[in-house]
Amino acid sequence: MKKLFLLLAALILSLQAHAASDADNTTLTPPQPKLAFLARFSVDLVAPIWELGKTSDLGRRRIIPITGGSFKGPLINGELLNNGADWQTVTADGLALIDTRYLLKLDDGELVYLQTRGVRYGPPEVMAEVAKGKPVDPSRYTFRLFMNFETASKKYDWLNRAMGVGYAMRLGNAVVYDAYLLN
Repeated sequence: MKKLFLLLAALILSLQAHAASDADNTTLTPPQPKLAFLARFSVDLVAPIWELGKTSDLGRRRIIPITGGSFKGPLINGELLNNGADWQTVTADGLALIDTRYLLKLDDGELVYLQTRGVRYGPPEVMAEVAKGKPVDPSRYTFRLFMNFETASKKYDWLNRAMGVGYAMRLGNAVVYDAYLLN
């Protein structure tokens, strides 16, 4: 039985190596990403932050309520409803792991659920200024988001298959980011 197992394992490894060498010889290449501007988001964060403290070895958990906001762009426009939050974890070295979930109400009344995941980090002295709500040049730190959407709207059904990325900045009691669709 052990010999049969070893023989099967060797056969699988041989097939994988052969498949990998075939893939290396192909003339096909993956498509290049293209970005299309979706909208500029302004996310209001005026409610107090809930600091839970260190909940795991990953870091400190905090929940930042999303109390409203707006978005405007060539593809969608509307408001953020007062019902979401950033379920953020901050690691020992200051890396903020972003996990937001909130509801968009488009100008025509359609609803879209939005989840973002991302990272925010920079030199400790810069991040201390950001935490105090002071205006900090966003080129001094990194704040990037990945976005996905859900909706029952027929008109905006294309968002269910869309992937977005955002470049963000924290400005006092708001996060502002430009969102782009990956085409």
